[in-house]
Amino acid sequence: MYSQRLFKLGDQASPIRELFNYGQEQARILGPDKVFDFTIGNPSIPLPDVLTEALEDIIKECDPVALHSYSVSAGHPSARKAVADNLNERFGTNYGPQNLYFTCGAAAALCATFAALTYDENSEFIALAPYFPEYHNFVETKGGKFVAVANAPDFRLNLEALEAAINPHTQAVIVNSPNNPSGKVYSEEEIKDLARLLERKSKEYNKPIYIVTDEPYRELVYGGLKVPFIPNYYRDTIVCYSYSKLYSLPGERIGYVLVPPELTDSESVYKAIAGAARTQGYVCAPVLFQRLIERYPDFPVDFSLYELNREKLSTSLKEIGYECVEPEGAFYLFLKAPSGDGSEFSKLAKEKNVLVVPGVGFGCRDYVRVSYCVPTERIERAMPLFAELYQASK
Repeated sequence: MYSQRLFKLGDQASPIRELFNYGQEQARILGPDKVFDFTIGNPSIPLPDVLTEALEDIIKECDPVALHSYSVSAGHPSARKAVADNLNERFGTNYGPQNLYFTCGAAAALCATFAALTYDENSEFIALAPYFPEYHNFVETKGGKFVAVANAPDFRLNLEALEAAINPHTQAVIVNSPNNPSGKVYSEEEIKDLARLLERKSKEYNKPIYIVTDEPYRELVYGGLKVPFIPNYYRDTIVCYSYSKLYSLPGERIGYVLVPPELTDSESVYKAIAGAARTQGYVCAPVLFQRLIERYPDFPVDFSLYELNREKLSTSLKEIGYECVEPEGAFYLFLKAPSGDGSEFSKLAKEKNVLVVPGVGFGCRDYVRVSYCVPTERIERAMPLFAELYQASK
């Protein structure tokens, strides 16, 4: 006997991975130049040379036994202190290593956090559409209930719909800004409004309603835009962070959970997250990359390639006639299907080996996601096919 739910998850890849896997196979058969893959968020900017050199130095300088040995479950204290000090310098906070728990990327951070906050089968976690599809599985495999709420048409915060969804069972609201898949960044005013709403509802229900942030794209923004650091606006915020997109390290799985000392029941929540990480096997994140982060908890990366791709993709698609949300961050463009059916558009595009992800999994069935962390030349060569698809799907 085995879990039927988990069997289904293992038997079929997510829609993103399924299309990505298809593209890999088609590229093998037809050649990479015949496949236009815009599916997965694999960074196309290489790891900065400074970080590559730092990794080489760490390997040369450190005792090889010590370097590759276990750290304490939460991560080396010196590495956690380096991250805490960096956050304090950047955001005027007062964190220490005891507030940070290193994880195998943001996914592990989110899973541990959702498990820690699920106190019974009625515990609810609200996500604002569009949202990352795996939130649903992350929440429900931990015993909680996933609740989706539609955002405003331009994907700004829909506070009225959010307030209507909050009830005594609400444990947390998931905030992903810059957003995957829309690229939208919630403004400071929106975050202040959200904080006021949750403070009022927390008081009404006599319990904390947490914000859980998913922040793999925090630094990946355009035009000098600043992403509000939400713990500075709302005390009951738990931050789930990943270095995957900042440093182009998605395969190395390094991130953290931040539990600020101001958080209601901060020490207990931290211990619950540590316990959840323990039960799921998320202890001792990759030590080599803990050491890298200790040296470089924050490094300015040149994202000009993504900005170029964003401008080229957005401008070209609009010239064809498409409607899309202008990305303010991350490296995804959310494209409205001309027919209003994102799944049909994705199928039609697949016939031309143009691979885009249907929006239904993101909570918006009339859109598709186009990932532009790709070679610029791929965007340029794909435009005639997007023009054909526009005419065919109107």
